Amino acid sequence: MFGNQLHFLRKQRKLRQEDMAKHLGIARTTYAMYEQGNREPDYDTLQKLADFFDVSLDYLLGRTNKINSKKVNFEEFVQDRELGLWFKDIKEASPEKREELKDFWEFINMREKKRGSQGENK
Repeated sequence: MFGNQLHFLRKQRKLRQEDMAKHLGIARTTYAMYEQGNREPDYDTLQKLADFFDVSLDYLLGRTNKINSKKVNFEEFVQDRELGLWFKDIKEASPEKREELKDFWEFINMREKKRGSQGENK
């Protein structure tokens, strides 16, 4: 399944196996074995592939048919009443308030990442 997904994504972008191998810093034969299902990449390589093709790891591994679950489905967003109200408030906010909200959001994300990395070090 993984090899088929990888082959499909590469062909869709009109790339050669050599191109992918160079991007990943591996031999072309190694990359070819990924597509053929004769070898499995490590986690870091999987993540590089998912990022390169802008798809989720779940799609790459054949766990979902959604090409990119990273992207927000706009219809789902609009149908969520609470998110819709937040969006309306942000849209109507002053540039200063938007900047402050952005800074606060970045702070929350940094704090969350820091907590995650501290949990990994235990």
